[in-house]
Amino acid sequence: MPQPTRTLILLKPDAVQRGLMGAVISRIEARGLKIVGMKLLQVDDALAHRHYSAHVGKPFFPGLLKFITSSPILAMAVQGENAVEVMRQMMGATDPAKAATGTIRADLGLAIGRNVIHGSDSPESAQTELALYFKPNELIDWRRDTEPWITES
Repeated sequence: MPQPTRTLILLKPDAVQRGLMGAVISRIEARGLKIVGMKLLQVDDALAHRHYSAHVGKPFFPGLLKFITSSPILAMAVQGENAVEVMRQMMGATDPAKAATGTIRADLGLAIGRNVIHGSDSPESAQTELALYFKPNELIDWRRDTEPWITES
């Protein structure tokens, strides 16, 4: 049986401001993934630069920086079998207009710059990104009694 993995999920300022946190969390839990860490926080310039370091210097970076620091975000550590891949599929394409029907971005977003959610793109980036937002003692290993109904043992 595959071991559960973890991924970082951020509900961006547009999701928080539009009152979509509960709707997205419900989708994650309904899929069978487990939240093992969660916090509402205000991203400052330093954290934004660390998180989006690959985009520093690109034409869209100033707008991204302004957006991600404009309002609180909800950071979540999500765990489950193939958590990174499952969440990427659930989120849909970065551009909501190109995202598959039924995905979070297709259902809740209209523009690339306001696409509601961020998720790690690989298990390696998940580890790096989780460490930006959570200390090890902020992630809880817990047993959900419904696990045998969600995954095969």
